[in-house]
Amino acid sequence: MAGKTAAGRPAPAKAKTNGAQAMQDQTTFAEHVPEGRLTAQRGLYAGPSPVVSKDLYSEVLEGVVNRGRDGVTLEPSARVSGNTYFGRFPASYWQRWTKVRQVRVEAVVSGAGQLAVRASDIEGEPRTIEAREVEGTDGVAVAFDVKIDKFYDGGALWLDLETQAGQRLTVERVRWTVEPPAKIRPTAVTICTMNRADDCLKNLQALAGDLPSLDTLDAIYVADQGTDRVDSRDGFARVSADLGDKLHYITQPNLGGAGGFTRGLYEVAGHTETEHANVLFMDDDVLLEPDLVVRMTAFSNLAANPVIVGGQMLNLLHPHQLHVGAEYARLNTLEPGVPVEHSLNTADLLGVDEETGKPNRQEKRLDAGYNGWWSCLIPYEVVKAVGYPMPYFFQWDDAEYSYRARAHGFPTVTLPGAGVWHADFHWKDWDEWHRYFNLRNSIITAALHSDFNLTVVCRTLMAQVVRYLLGMQYGLTHTLIKAVEDFLEGPEILTDGGVAAMQEIRAIRAQYPETKRHDATEVPGIASNDIGIINSAPRPALQRLILVKRVVDRLRGRSRFALGAVPNDEAHWWHVALFDTAVVTDASQEGVRVRKYDRERMFELGKRAVKTLNRLRKEGHAVQAQYKRAMPQLTSRENWKRLYRL
Repeated sequence: MAGKTAAGRPAPAKAKTNGAQAMQDQTTFAEHVPEGRLTAQRGLYAGPSPVVSKDLYSEVLEGVVNRGRDGVTLEPSARVSGNTYFGRFPASYWQRWTKVRQVRVEAVVSGAGQLAVRASDIEGEPRTIEAREVEGTDGVAVAFDVKIDKFYDGGALWLDLETQAGQRLTVERVRWTVEPPAKIRPTAVTICTMNRADDCLKNLQALAGDLPSLDTLDAIYVADQGTDRVDSRDGFARVSADLGDKLHYITQPNLGGAGGFTRGLYEVAGHTETEHANVLFMDDDVLLEPDLVVRMTAFSNLAANPVIVGGQMLNLLHPHQLHVGAEYARLNTLEPGVPVEHSLNTADLLGVDEETGKPNRQEKRLDAGYNGWWSCLIPYEVVKAVGYPMPYFFQWDDAEYSYRARAHGFPTVTLPGAGVWHADFHWKDWDEWHRYFNLRNSIITAALHSDFNLTVVCRTLMAQVVRYLLGMQYGLTHTLIKAVEDFLEGPEILTDGGVAAMQEIRAIRAQYPETKRHDATEVPGIASNDIGIINSAPRPALQRLILVKRVVDRLRGRSRFALGAVPNDEAHWWHVALFDTAVVTDASQEGVRVRKYDRERMFELGKRAVKTLNRLRKEGHAVQAQYKRAMPQLTSRENWKRLYRL
């Protein structure tokens, strides 16, 4: 017979899996009978790392306060507010998407002081729901039962603490709990990793260190696609022992992010006794807040209908910044990551709104179009209804899947307060090999899930071509052309999951010197002391007129500057087009790229781009029909089994 886990429920059953890779035994997923109330989120007072400000968890308004991970102590005449990013309970989202209408705030209290549950509305105006004075307590359990009402359009709940003169108060083990469903969904975390062994190991250690609180987590799949493997690290054996039967370490061919994340869906679908299971995608290079697992799984367990639950991204290099509150994609103009109206966008969570002077809080409830796969929970019901992700290799897999799911009645909910820290996007240069996948996959996604207005699509792409050529980004121009050409090849381009395309685009880009990064003091053929900064003029008011002027100057071979350095944030097409040679700072701030005017290449690429986009305009709808016909096969379990060589 199976043994018992620490949580008291039966240990996961095991089943052998045959395949090309050696794998551990597999968990057989089944629903669990709940034991007591379900924790919806924990009230924490410090983050998982010293680089994270404690003010994201609670704000000290007055006095001397000692904040630890699971508790806080207020000295006399002190005030602490939980009206912070991680301290708030997203009541609006719970009211809209679940049937839960009451949440209990529980805490263990010692000493004397006041505890108050407060709420906000869509304007951020606070109100007190209930306040309670305590005296002479020593490890006493205190609970508030709070209605989840009056939050439909926005607002949140939080816990405030206060002491008067002569009082000292310690509050620990704050939990927001709800009545559980009849059965708890099994959940598997899937981490896709590729030569980021140390980062991946840290996140496994973070999960192992918080495992007693993650009682809704049944399994952790690591899909390792790299040559620098996670299991080569000294700490892997220890974390493997700590995670025990929950950890399943898989090595497989490099099929990009799509292939790595899909492996978790594939494994859960192949070893489940219930369709009420969850798979939680997680990037390997995030700084993990383990409570994300608690918050996202609880929300999914109590959603009125199955929904994709997305976690939010905070910027790793600036841990107090929220990347975006919720986002969507403009499909016909091939734009991902567009902030939903009223969404916070690169917002300082410890700062205030410049216009209103109010703290940056996401008060209004937002409807997301999709969620990035840095943390995203997908119910198995979605997989059964819509299939697996497209074998995109990289980029737009998350958006395509959410838009496909939405068409089948499964929306995406980006849950405030469920956040992880991920490398800031604006520190990644746009002129990289992965831009090919961004472009190609955006066109495929638009073909699958929009009216595919080819006039708009071609105009969008041509505008990019002109700006790239003016900016002397010839490799990036070729990257765009190749992306369109491969789209026109039809769904066969996806047969190998993108492996050949990755190799080919890297070889193509290697032919263009400006795609390579150099140390600023070792620029080939240019003396370091000869490179002086030449700053950009302000953004032109009449951009179309300036565009025509720059094009004419380029065609005539005229320039204003022979050589100069251009800061990354000033590398606009209208400025770089004034140079014969521009030494442009890479977005990573780790080097520079040398862009040189090449009239012959400009004409060659310009003609090829026009020819390719004319083909897209003429053939696009016929190719669109091919992708739509092929989608069921491309997203099938059989296709992914073939790609995994199982």
